[in-house]
Formats: sequence, C-alpha cells, structure tokens
Amino acid sequence: MAIIVDLDVQLAKRGMSVGEFAEAVGITPANIAVLKNGRAKAVRFTTLDAICRTLDCQPGDVLRWVPDD
Repeated sequence: MAIIVDLDVQLAKRGMSVGEFAEAVGITPANIAVLKNGRAKAVRFTTLDAICRTLDCQPGDVLRWVPDD
C-alpha cells in the first residue's frame, strides 16, 4: 500500500497510549489497530479531524504517501 499511517510515531512523541488516544478520538482501540497496521481502506474526514485535534497535528503528520516499488 502506498499510504503509510504514522500514528505510532505521533503517539510516542506525545507519550499517549492507544487506549487514551482511542477514547479521546472516539473510536475503538481495535479500529486504531486497523489504522496503525495499514489495514484500513478508508478514513472518514470526521475521524481524521478528531485525530488531528487530539494530536494537535496536520493530516500530513499522520498520513504519508510512498511510491510502490
């Protein structure tokens, strides 16, 4: 997949656990795991907004594109 989700990096920078993050964003820890492991097929803008608000970051801090080899 060409889209990489860097949630681990952002959570580590803030010393935030997945449980704390999931509660703050309003989604389940299981759905956070789907995002972190690159298994998500889509992300709603409302979810992305909540992620960015919680982490005080830009979408590009959480998502990045890499070309396929």
